[in-house]
Amino acid sequence: MKVVIIEDEILAAKKLEELILRYNSEFHILAKIRSVQEAIQWFGTNDGPDLVYMDIHLLDGTSFEIIKQVNLSCPVIFTTAYDDYALEAFKVHSIDYLLKPVSYPKLQRAMDKLGQIQRNLEDIKSTRLKQALDLLESGNTSYKSRFLVRTGSKLLSINTQDIGLFYSEDKITFLITLQKERFMIGQTLEELEKLLDPQFFFRVNRQVILHINSIKAAHKYYKGRLKIELLQGLSPLDIVVSSRRVSGFQDWLDN
Repeated sequence: MKVVIIEDEILAAKKLEELILRYNSEFHILAKIRSVQEAIQWFGTNDGPDLVYMDIHLLDGTSFEIIKQVNLSCPVIFTTAYDDYALEAFKVHSIDYLLKPVSYPKLQRAMDKLGQIQRNLEDIKSTRLKQALDLLESGNTSYKSRFLVRTGSKLLSINTQDIGLFYSEDKITFLITLQKERFMIGQTLEELEKLLDPQFFFRVNRQVILHINSIKAAHKYYKGRLKIELLQGLSPLDIVVSSRRVSGFQDWLDN
């Protein structure tokens, strides 16, 4: 971690450097700065650090003047002999506000707090990245709302909310509506899983994907499975939820 210390007292700056390196000897102190103008000049000609320690009272003003003129994108930890500026310090999103004399336990708590905040941010970024990658992998920005089917010489558009189930038989996929009409479609069940809204559709086994509105009841079946009772006459199949999908199916029903 690259650190800048802004402190007008030479001995206080040296002590702070010692405490920072005691916390982590691999941290690198980029600069020790004593005034507002020196700080503004330094930030204007150097790459930004990972962390800044700022005394509030400097030789030629307060460190808040630095913040007003420099676009700081890194965390700030304030150090001061006065507690009058605590509210103003937190208005500029500081990590902590340490009263002098700065002891090692105070600095350690501040650094641990910074580490926890950074870990939380990384967790959030990681979650958002996974969601974005899942979306890209599926190739969808929204779920499919209609299917175009053929019956004789006619083409019909079937709304997904009117579909009771999809099933596969002899490598052919069929769609059955809640009105018990059956149509052949070109997608596989694997492709359909990526196209259908999981709030309404669930793949109960290798052969069948069900719509929530098609289910009348679920009954306990042998070997930990569930047998599904559908609306009257909706499916030519006996539909059983495979044992490895039972837990997910129950969570889906309960969602």
